[in-house]
Amino acid sequence: MDLDQLFEEGLKKRKQVLGADYVEKRFESADEFDMIFQDYVTKHAWGACWGRDGLELKTRSMLNLGMLAAMGKEHELRVHLVGALNNGVSKAEIAEIFLQVATYAGFPAALTAFKIAREVFDERGV
Repeated sequence: MDLDQLFEEGLKKRKQVLGADYVEKRFESADEFDMIFQDYVTKHAWGACWGRDGLELKTRSMLNLGMLAAMGKEHELRVHLVGALNNGVSKAEIAEIFLQVATYAGFPAALTAFKIAREVFDERGV
């Protein structure tokens, strides 16, 4: 797959997971400098990684939630909670993921993850 195809596949996956409105806003608000990153992340994270056949989108979302919560990446956790819900991850599964985070990465990381998840659930009416 060439880079143009990788971008197109990545853009399709990114919109599917995060929602077209969210993705379009990222591109609309990007200046020339930021567009370098938008292009890169769309090709490599969303095209080359999320575009692979090896895992279902739901599984990828579940992995992301655990990793982002463990690393304390609150903004990206919020974004990927929406993506996880879009990919069929249930509230009960999200709770289990964050309990796993508590056990292996620490209770403060899980506490923050639960807080952010409640905010996202409230915003989305879940």
